[in-house]
Amino acid sequence: MNESKKAYVQLHIAVILFGFTAILGDLIHISAIAVVWWRVLISWISFLFLIKLIPLLRKLTTAQIFRFLGIGVLVGIHWITFFGAVKLSNASVTLICFSTTSFFTAFLEPWIIKRPFYWHELLLGLLILPGMLLIVNGLDTTYYLGIAVGLFSALMAAVFSVLNKKYIHLSTPKEITAIELFGVWLFISLIAPLVFWYTPTIVWKPTNIDFMYLLVLALLCTTLAYLLSMQALKYISAFANNLAVNLEPVYGIILAVVILNEHKDLNFSFYLGVAIICLAVFSYPFLRKRFEQNESSLG
Repeated sequence: MNESKKAYVQLHIAVILFGFTAILGDLIHISAIAVVWWRVLISWISFLFLIKLIPLLRKLTTAQIFRFLGIGVLVGIHWITFFGAVKLSNASVTLICFSTTSFFTAFLEPWIIKRPFYWHELLLGLLILPGMLLIVNGLDTTYYLGIAVGLFSALMAAVFSVLNKKYIHLSTPKEITAIELFGVWLFISLIAPLVFWYTPTIVWKPTNIDFMYLLVLALLCTTLAYLLSMQALKYISAFANNLAVNLEPVYGIILAVVILNEHKDLNFSFYLGVAIICLAVFSYPFLRKRFEQNESSLG
């Protein structure tokens, strides 16, 4: 198996694990920001068994360390708004909002990484929009705030994915992930007093069952999934990465129907929108191959 195919296998395993994220976020009863704080703390502790922290910090420059910490802040904002969207709407709606990450990436990746602009990526990104419109039109207005928060979360996901692609060569996926996760935890720890000031009733302490869910969320859906996706990013584009991650809603919605019975809140328009988004996901490999063949023939 060549490195590119291996990367796609790793990525899809990660996507299946990511598919559980919204489900666990719905099952855990503490506040969204607390979910992320505990998730990252547990996950980062697990990384201490995978890396040698002191040699890592000596190897990277101060600027590089702060760069990855800054990306970690973006990851933290993405996760907080992701779980916030779950609380404001439901797991299925949030996962579909997350699928617009590819649309944002189609514009951001050429600009940030300074690579050529590919029209087939833009077209696939645009194909996701009618799917989103069908989904929004088929939902009650009480979900609209959750949709807005979910779309912002998708934008943050696109930004940090592209930045990771840009700087992935500076270190190993394990080392980069460890620094970014610490950046997430540090960011939330610093803003926590402000959060408590404005919302003193916020629920931060998990129950026993919450903590069990948090262990699964941190170790499988974060540590393992994040490592696999970062490793895959060495061999595929950020757009291809995010388009494949769009399968997360498919897995997540299936899980939400089975575990949370969310199909009671969803209608035909919603599932038609999901089908359009899936079409964009599965069309990418074929369009990319055709695009590369056209480029080589012109060259």
